[in-house]
Amino acid sequence: MMQNLFRLVVICLLCGIGACAKSVITFTGANLPPTIKTISIANFYNETAEGPANIAIRFTEELKEYFQRNTKLILVNENGDIQFEGRIINYQATPLAPQAGGTQSAALQRLTIGIEVQFTNTKEEKKDFKQVFSFYQDFSASQTLREVEQSLIPIIFEQIIFDIFNKSVANW
Repeated sequence: MMQNLFRLVVICLLCGIGACAKSVITFTGANLPPTIKTISIANFYNETAEGPANIAIRFTEELKEYFQRNTKLILVNENGDIQFEGRIINYQATPLAPQAGGTQSAALQRLTIGIEVQFTNTKEEKKDFKQVFSFYQDFSASQTLREVEQSLIPIIFEQIIFDIFNKSVANW
């Protein structure tokens, strides 16, 4: 009786360990099968003609850095096991809230950035996607976009990259 119980416990433990071995889960939430070892991130393009001249390069580099910090994937120039490419399709400042006192101008403005991402998983094609990721930050209308964009862009990029990471490798 005791021997059968011991065997059952050992079998359950081995099955549990075997199930965990099918994918690698990191503390960052990445859930990657061990067959995925490399990542390639093509240069993103700015198709809006707006924003700083280096905005697309900045986004590409920040995306690469995020994946290098949060996964053990090896960054390769092309043909990675998982691949990203895309373009900035929206960079827009819009008036948001009217000022008190009946004036026609806005008290706040909103900078919105939208990035279209094509994700390819060469090991599991059903996980491929093409999606627009967008985020915004508000700023005072007493400031110009040029005065605040260098501080707003990193905040917006951080959220977009986090969303891309979660959609592509964290499966959230």
